[in-house]
Order: sequence, then C-alpha cells, then structure tokens
Amino acid sequence: MPFISVISELTRARAERFAVPLFGAFDGFGVDGIIEAAEEQSAPVIAGPYAGMLERPSGRALAQYVRARAEDSPVPVALMLDHGRSVDECLLAISCGFTDVMYDGSRLPLEGNIVETRRVVAAAHAVGVGVEAELGHIGLGSDYHSFASQREGFTDPDAAERFVAETGVDALAIAVGTAHGLYESAPEIDLDLIAELAARVSIPLVLHGGTGCTDEQFHAAIAAGIAKINIATDLLVTTAARLRELARTGEPGYFDFGKTAVETYRQGCARYLQVLGASGKSRCR
Repeated sequence: MPFISVISELTRARAERFAVPLFGAFDGFGVDGIIEAAEEQSAPVIAGPYAGMLERPSGRALAQYVRARAEDSPVPVALMLDHGRSVDECLLAISCGFTDVMYDGSRLPLEGNIVETRRVVAAAHAVGVGVEAELGHIGLGSDYHSFASQREGFTDPDAAERFVAETGVDALAIAVGTAHGLYESAPEIDLDLIAELAARVSIPLVLHGGTGCTDEQFHAAIAAGIAKINIATDLLVTTAARLRELARTGEPGYFDFGKTAVETYRQGCARYLQVLGASGKSRCR
C-alpha cells in the first residue's frame, strides 16, 4: 500500500472504537514479525523505532527497509519516530522518510511544549507527515510508585484543550496511569480522565506503556477514547527469553535465531492486534 501517515487510521479507530498499535521496531527481524502479523490479521499497524536510533546508519537503513516492506504489503503500515527528543531529531526522521513523528516535549513547561510542538507540526504537515505529541508526563515503570500511582504528571484537561488548539497536533499521548517498561506494581488507569480528555479534544488519544496492562484494561481504555496503544517491552522480553531457550536446547544454527525472533514477534503482535480490536480493520488494496 502507499506509505503514508497513520493519522487517518487513528481517526477511524477513534470513531469505530478500536486501537492501532505501535510496536517497538529495532531491527529487520522485529519489522518482519510486525508486518507478518498485520498481514495475517488484516490490520493496520505502526512500526516505531525509538529516539536515538537515527544517530546510527542502521537506524536510517531500517527506515528504508520498513518503507520497502510497507509498499509491498496489502495492509497499512506506518513508520513513526517514538519519543523524538528534539525538533531537530523529528526533522531528521522526516528527512529519512518516516510517515509520522512523535515529539516528546512533556518535560518542558506548557508554553515551551506548545512552541516546540508547533515547530514540528509546521515542518511535518508541509510534507504530509503526521505528528503526535505528549502532554503530562509518562515515566518509567520502575519508578511507578513515585509518580503514576500518586497521579504525578497526569494530563490536565484544560491544558490539553489549549495545547491541541494552539499546536494543530494530530494525536495526543496522555498520562493517565501507565508507564514505560516493566511495572513494579500493576498499573491503575484513570478511565474517567481518558473519557474527559476525549470529550474535550477531537483528535486521537494515545496510551503509552502498554506492557503490563490487562486485556480488560485495554478494552476499557479504548471504550473511553484511546485510539493508539504503544507496546515494546513485552515483545522484547518475550523474544529474548525465547532466544535464550533456543540457545540452551539443541544446536541452533545462525539462521535459527533470526527465524525464532521473527516468529516470536509475529505471535506477540498478532495477539495484541486481536486484543485491541484492530484485526480485520485493514482497508486492504
């Protein structure tokens, strides 16, 4: 399919009450697993390299690999920079052919976040690239007790309404009780806050920190207004465990490790596509 921004899919997901997943993508094995799962499930999907990868030639090459795979695929595949740390990093991703970028100015004061997000939006929209931003702050699961469980950094609805109006951003990552990585205790998601934010802004809302959430939490968050969910840690941890198991049993060859990585990623992504209601949602060519 044409390699274009995922924003139209997210808008449809919000209206039809499903979520498009962004799966962490760090190499060709992961990308193959992501796209194979999307094709198997007839689902739209986003491959999401993390900020910093573009500092290496392998990161820029990965962008071209995703493009080649996407153009040969019958399902929508987008490529989004995850947690761009600066305007310049987002501009680099745009120049490398990313269909979408996430600019993370969540550590800045509101005014600064608005100013910097505006800069990214202006550059991205000029070439048809979608932009996600973050308001509130989504921290690490290892620090969960010190912030999210105390409602520290949660997204303020008044600020969200102003932020969306003044930046023209296409999607908004919100802090509502999830965190990145592995949690030190079960996450508690504020569904009422998601619903209020969905009522205050018309753009798709994004839930980061999908690893560790239950299927029931996913379903409830989507029903409240979430249209995109990011998942990486679970896929990485599960794949690493499967590779360690492979190394301990028998005498695997070089290519066995790559096949196992792709298959483990595919299985994990397929399950999430089903849970998030994205299966069967592709408008295939």
